[in-house]
Amino acid sequence: MATDEYLLSVAEERGMPVLRCYGWDREAMSFGYFQSYEEIASLTSVRPLVRRLTGGGLVSHVSDWTYSVAIPTSCEWYRLKACESYCRMHTWVNAAFRSMGLETSLAEEAIVSGPGQCFIGAEMHDVLYKGFKVAGAAQRRTKKGLLIQGSVQIPGISQEQGRPDWQQALKQSGVEKYGIEWATVHLTENDRQHIDQLASEHYQAESFIRRR
Repeated sequence: MATDEYLLSVAEERGMPVLRCYGWDREAMSFGYFQSYEEIASLTSVRPLVRRLTGGGLVSHVSDWTYSVAIPTSCEWYRLKACESYCRMHTWVNAAFRSMGLETSLAEEAIVSGPGQCFIGAEMHDVLYKGFKVAGAAQRRTKKGLLIQGSVQIPGISQEQGRPDWQQALKQSGVEKYGIEWATVHLTENDRQHIDQLASEHYQAESFIRRR
């Protein structure tokens, strides 16, 4: 979570969006910045619980593929309305799935979900497969840029199975749909020190996790 937030600064400094794909080294649940910790804690026994910078609901990271996109204020995407930004992100994700032979689609309307839980039901423009949500995202626009954090969860497929193929498909569909020219971002030791500090002061701090 700290790395995702820090990438907003990297994207702003370089004047271009940054895509990050990653996994989790333990079972965990993340929840939206504006959600109540006590309400979330009553919904799941999985620990740790991690508060995201973005909004949205409770997301399981027991077996998912996770990604983030940090978008600088100079980018046209930053100026889109929230619903337009959400649709653009999932149009991209959907194209990646379909290039892999999965008949996914975007939800044309919201599907009623459980209280505060992201993958029960669906929001408009979420990615569906066989009628069920398999990709969702949350976003937050700040003066530093726009951060999108997404999760992909396909029943029966673990974190490791198929993830490299999906990540490659995501990059390739970015080239085909949006003309993206990819370059690798290397974080310096100084960058990592800032990330560690951010993690310590926020995402690992009880005062931040339980702030609401």
